[in-house]
Amino acid sequence: MHSRPTTGSGRLPGRGRTATRLGVALAGAAVALPALAGPAGADVRGRGVPEFTLTVMGTSDLHGNVLNWDYFADAEYADSSGDHVGLAKVSTLVNQVREDRGAHRTMLVDAGDTIQGTPLAYYHAVVDPITESGETHPMAAAMNALDYDASALGNHEFNYGLDVLDVFEEQADFPLLGANVLDAGTGEPAYRPYTIETVRPDRGRAIRVGFLGLTTPGSAIWDRAHVEGHLEFDGIVERARTYVPEMRAAGADIVIALSHSGIDPSSSYGDALPFPENASGMLAEQVPGIDAILAGHSHQEVPERFVTNEETGQEVLITQPKQWGQRLSVMDIDLRMERGRWTVTGLGSHVLDSATVPEDPAIVDLVAEQHEAARAYVNSTVGHNARAMSAATSRYEDSAAVDLINQVQAETVAGALAGTEHADLPVLAAAAPFNRDAVIPEGEVTVRDVASLYGFDNTLLGIVLTGSQLRDFLEKSAEYYQSVDGPGPHAADDVTNAPTATAPYGTPDYLYDIVGGLDAALTYDLDLGQPVGQRVVDLAYDGVAVADDQEFVLALNNYRQSGGGNFPHVTEAPVVYDELAEIRQLLIDWVAEREVVDSDEFHSVDWRLVFGGQELLIED
Repeated sequence: MHSRPTTGSGRLPGRGRTATRLGVALAGAAVALPALAGPAGADVRGRGVPEFTLTVMGTSDLHGNVLNWDYFADAEYADSSGDHVGLAKVSTLVNQVREDRGAHRTMLVDAGDTIQGTPLAYYHAVVDPITESGETHPMAAAMNALDYDASALGNHEFNYGLDVLDVFEEQADFPLLGANVLDAGTGEPAYRPYTIETVRPDRGRAIRVGFLGLTTPGSAIWDRAHVEGHLEFDGIVERARTYVPEMRAAGADIVIALSHSGIDPSSSYGDALPFPENASGMLAEQVPGIDAILAGHSHQEVPERFVTNEETGQEVLITQPKQWGQRLSVMDIDLRMERGRWTVTGLGSHVLDSATVPEDPAIVDLVAEQHEAARAYVNSTVGHNARAMSAATSRYEDSAAVDLINQVQAETVAGALAGTEHADLPVLAAAAPFNRDAVIPEGEVTVRDVASLYGFDNTLLGIVLTGSQLRDFLEKSAEYYQSVDGPGPHAADDVTNAPTATAPYGTPDYLYDIVGGLDAALTYDLDLGQPVGQRVVDLAYDGVAVADDQEFVLALNNYRQSGGGNFPHVTEAPVVYDELAEIRQLLIDWVAEREVVDSDEFHSVDWRLVFGGQELLIED
């Protein structure tokens, strides 16, 4: 499809690999797709003046999704939005675009976070790792089959250690790019900074397309255990200022940044590093010479956005596809030959929806055996449970099931904060009673049993709250309960799921958070005889009343921290932990590491529903 790429800087071709390209393009299923926006492309528009439209397709944050499959439900993936996932779906879209535009007018790239996120990916990194099995990682196999031209490194590429990443890089028939990832010993690039591909139109000289790979520098914190002493992470903007001019000098007619970094400036690690986590917008504004950016990391869908470069006034195109292969970004770049060089004359982008097409059977067949191995894993025994834990009553009484979630969340954040300025703060955790039907049985426990406690794809964060803010948080949570006129007995449905102005038909369980601490240190009562906003009583830590100015770290999920449920203070609170770790996988790993789970080790009754100090009697 294209000639071999030129390696950026001519220094390190990657961590011990020399890439080759297979040039494989699978024949997609013959399906009717939505009309493709943008021009179909042409090599000549007007007599004697070569013009060309290049279409660059992009994915990001695939997170190990090859098939449209939910391994925890052991069924095809389905969500309330009707989205589908996986590279098998993406492949059908890619094949259709190639057919529509002409294969020689198209390229395919990725913005990172590839090898982590599903049991399929986990299995080949941890259970039967590619470092030992000799198998090709299913993501490498699928991406090779789709004939990717390049991919940026994502922060989750480092989750399983550098050995797994090195093998994945060797297996990939496309370069992994990371211009701001440096060798800690030499200060030189540890991975290819950029690659330049050659596209040959029917008329005019070859077009040289440069892809610059950049990744969020937070990996220095999130994966410190794997990268410290080996890799260092520079700023996205800082490294781009070096390499974009170098790429132009090397003959790149087009420069596209593959930026594993969100568009709008923010940092979840505060001042721990001098560089922002999400800097793709800043990249467009501050570094001249970039034509377009494929962004990622923040799991947002941005079909098309233009940002003006502050120095040149050039409009830079940014697009970001929805994660897990739910969308495919399609960038159309119009070029015209002027004075012997190709010049960009127009830019546009849109996204295609994977839910509109069937899976490519070639990709399905390619990973069929690995898929079945992953299915067998999630249905396998992960540990043993000393006594059954049910979530049936967890919405109105302290239960071991929710305590398990909070124990894992709090332990994870506390461990990550060790040795930092926040290490001495008490760590609490908040979790909702997501699934009333969840049961971890006594005896053998499967991966799926553990996962039933947590049915959402949330990631874990840690924020700092004061005692008064913690009380406000609990008061908001207590809106979930209806008022009562005595200690009962009451039916559970007459106490829970209270209607509110924002939930007129009743507050759903996932908007009620139970807060706990390590070693049963936090205790409180919710008095349902009191008006909303005045229900939290006897709030104490280690038996001492919580002071308004006392500081805590609260572990909670990304939905809540980003404003889901409109809980007070959480969106503005300082973030001290955000490694994008999936809470469900943390639970599975916690059980597997201990082998035997005994709820007596972490469960106690630390909160109660009361009326005037008397515990409510509730009958389900």
